[in-house]
Amino acid sequence: MRQSVIAERVCLISHILAKVFGLIGIMLVIPNAKMILNFGDVGQTAMQLSMANGGVVDIIFGIIAVSIYTCRVLGWKTWLGFLVPSVLVSVGSELLGTSTGFPFGDYSYLSGLGYKIGGLVPFTIPLSWFYVGLSAYLIARSGLKVAEKPTLIRHIGAIAIGALLFTSWDFALEPAMSQTAFPFWYWETPGDFFGTPYRNYAGWFGTSALFMSLAALIWSPKPIKLWRSQLVLPLVVYLSNFTFAAGLSLGDGYIVPVSFGLILGVIPALVLWWKSSSPPTSYADDGAENAANEVAVASLKVAVK
Repeated sequence: MRQSVIAERVCLISHILAKVFGLIGIMLVIPNAKMILNFGDVGQTAMQLSMANGGVVDIIFGIIAVSIYTCRVLGWKTWLGFLVPSVLVSVGSELLGTSTGFPFGDYSYLSGLGYKIGGLVPFTIPLSWFYVGLSAYLIARSGLKVAEKPTLIRHIGAIAIGALLFTSWDFALEPAMSQTAFPFWYWETPGDFFGTPYRNYAGWFGTSALFMSLAALIWSPKPIKLWRSQLVLPLVVYLSNFTFAAGLSLGDGYIVPVSFGLILGVIPALVLWWKSSSPPTSYADDGAENAANEVAVASLKVAVK
């Protein structure tokens, strides 16, 4: 158990540091791209390696950190119960989107996010849907206290809010990934919302709501309960990914999309985390009382003998 905790923390810290270095690197590279390319083959090679692999490392660390955390805290079956539907649904949705334009709009992926499935979708994309989506959904479930009061309304509310938190991440992500000087994907026809089609956000919400619903059905026989202190990793993962995207978008002046993400995603996530249950202090008191009673009973038995 201790080794898994250490590995989880190392991967989480590495994930955050990779985000920080990536943010600093991109903000320095983009404004000085011409100067770097002036170094000839060395500069061009460095630029290509950076843009081809820079988006992969931090995602891998994030996936590993969330996977270790979920297996350790909730069990490997719970982890698998979210991983499978989230990856399968998002892969299908992304392949459909890049082939037909439904449900997100007409777009294509460029280099920078790793090997492309079917030559269309980088393998890191569905894995990102998994680890950020799981973080958002766990925050929503815990904040609405679904485990304590598992009503249908609360289940539906957790799915809707979880999908909203996830989609809000994309408000900050889209300008950073598609509208900057070195994009990771591009729109065939730029949309009306700062270059992004409105339908893209509907696609994000619908896709994430679908795999969260499937996960909820898979999880239904088993209560998924997390205390506020156990939600630190999902919250940190969500906030660090949003901050990275927001930093890039704000650097190019996209204040409105980032503001939407803050209002609809970051603030609700913090509120939900705060509203999550804390372990009752009576547990410790009950444990001490039970221990005292056992000692008293043992003493009584000795006295009777």
